[in-house]
Amino acid sequence: MTQQIIALIVISFFLIKLFIQKRQKKISGHDFIFWFLLWLSAGFAILFLRWIDKLALNFGFSANGIELLLYIGVVALFYLVFSLRLRVEKLDRDLTKLTREIALKNKE
Repeated sequence: MTQQIIALIVISFFLIKLFIQKRQKKISGHDFIFWFLLWLSAGFAILFLRWIDKLALNFGFSANGIELLLYIGVVALFYLVFSLRLRVEKLDRDLTKLTREIALKNKE
């Protein structure tokens, strides 16, 4: 129970920080919605942990729902790292193309 309270306090802190960043226009509307839904779902997962334990048991995991949430979190992190890597590679290609075009213009 104490761990759940601590987790909810941490999630509340991140939600408050998210709203402050949105008010200061440091993040876009799409990013705000994404992170808001992510932290909100994390809060619900903490609140309904016993139900998640039963769900995990039905999927063949141990009776510990945290284990299932951990697996989902790791998969989500790998996906985010993969998509960020693709975005960085695209930016690198665009930057190389732009640099070549500027170099050719300056040559003339």
